Amino acid sequence: MKKFFVLLITFVSLIPAAIAAKLPDDVQLMLKKTFPNVDIRFDGVIILQDGTVYLPLYPAKMKNPEKLTVATTYPAKTPLAKHPDVVIFNNDFVLLKVIVNKDGTRTIKKFDKPPVVIKSGLLPQDMLVPKNLIIPENLKAITGNLTVKIAPEEEIKIPAAKIEFKRTEPVKPIKQANRVSTIPQLNDKILYISTCYTKDIQVVKGEAQKPQYALSQKAIPRCIAITPDNKFLFVTTFNSTLVDIISLADDRIIKQLDLTTNGGEIVMDAKNNVAYVASPDASTIYQVSLADMVLKKKIKVNGRCEKLILNNDYLLYVDKLTNKIWSIELGNEYTLKDLGSYPNIAKLVYADGKLYLASRTKNRIAVLDYKNQTLLSEFETIKKPIDMIAYNNNIFVLSAEDNVIQVVDIKSDEPSSIIKLSTGGFSTSMSMIPNTSLALVSDVKAGRYSVVDLNKKVVLKTNSLEIPVSNIVVGKNIRKI
Repeated sequence: MKKFFVLLITFVSLIPAAIAAKLPDDVQLMLKKTFPNVDIRFDGVIILQDGTVYLPLYPAKMKNPEKLTVATTYPAKTPLAKHPDVVIFNNDFVLLKVIVNKDGTRTIKKFDKPPVVIKSGLLPQDMLVPKNLIIPENLKAITGNLTVKIAPEEEIKIPAAKIEFKRTEPVKPIKQANRVSTIPQLNDKILYISTCYTKDIQVVKGEAQKPQYALSQKAIPRCIAITPDNKFLFVTTFNSTLVDIISLADDRIIKQLDLTTNGGEIVMDAKNNVAYVASPDASTIYQVSLADMVLKKKIKVNGRCEKLILNNDYLLYVDKLTNKIWSIELGNEYTLKDLGSYPNIAKLVYADGKLYLASRTKNRIAVLDYKNQTLLSEFETIKKPIDMIAYNNNIFVLSAEDNVIQVVDIKSDEPSSIIKLSTGGFSTSMSMIPNTSLALVSDVKAGRYSVVDLNKKVVLKTNSLEIPVSNIVVGKNIRKI
């Protein structure tokens, strides 16, 4: 028995650090010093700004030198900054550059007689293997069990199919010509568009009318959210317990999180680098770490949690069954706070210490003092308010029926003006273009969307699309790998 435990301890001690997929701190420091904009992905893969990809190779036993240096490179004596095919550090940690062939296949440097430190190394066992990667036969051992432990292999990038839908009848256009010919803020952007007419996510570059391609999904998306670093899409779909995490660098599902209950709305928390995913059926909100894409916490709540918004250290939601508004105090052991109720809430918005509640059926907005939980005011709004945005001392309220946006002054809590849209369809949502004053207003029936300047309170342009739009998520165009 004693001999068995000795053998067991010896075996455990030999398990390489590759399973954890975390680069040694000194290796990270050297990479960041040489390549200030390096992207060290959560699975250990290293992506340089020009698209060069390195795979980390963990040694069977890591050395611990006083100072980390580059011991060997292939080709020989190639500086790290010049992107050698192979980098071997003096702690036996190795970087293998992904080489792209003319036919699109990818590989790593082939050795007739691989160095022992490479041949005995191991790739991270939770690593997403680049598409079409071929490992030389004499280095197959470095893959370990990777082939059975990586994320789904299926290709989700597909041609965009033509969507047949009944457009709204042409309406008399509002006398408000496009104020600009192009929107510069959309030049480097990608629009990820969901629609009730297809389960696939349409990918539109800038102001193009046609999608470049689509991202295949197994059901109609319920919610799409982009991570704060603009590298991944989180997707929940109707009647599915899975959260798809799509890498935008290569349009692949790199991971699927199984909530065990149907997923709902998603909120990103850039401050704490986490995402919150609601599951109304289970009265649960899941916290996901964006650093390693794992479920971190399971927060039990009251009722069917919908209409999620994040306000600093508070997560707010509405119970669909009772119309009660609840606040979760994230910094106070997730304590629940009852904020009262309001009929048929379409949207919550927090601004200037106040909570704005839009009732879609009553066509009214209530304003609550968040701290004191008291009703400050209530007023009539546009018909069928469906979405709201707080921006620059105003609340912008979108009508699903009247094709307008109402502007509400935050200081007085009174409507101040109306922005007329010219889509002539059925407005569904508003999405901010990050780091701008512009919002995109989607339309599910007209095959158009409006670009609204919230500072100037005007429609700058109405763009046509060959697809209907339920929701738009705006991301920055990033280099593909």
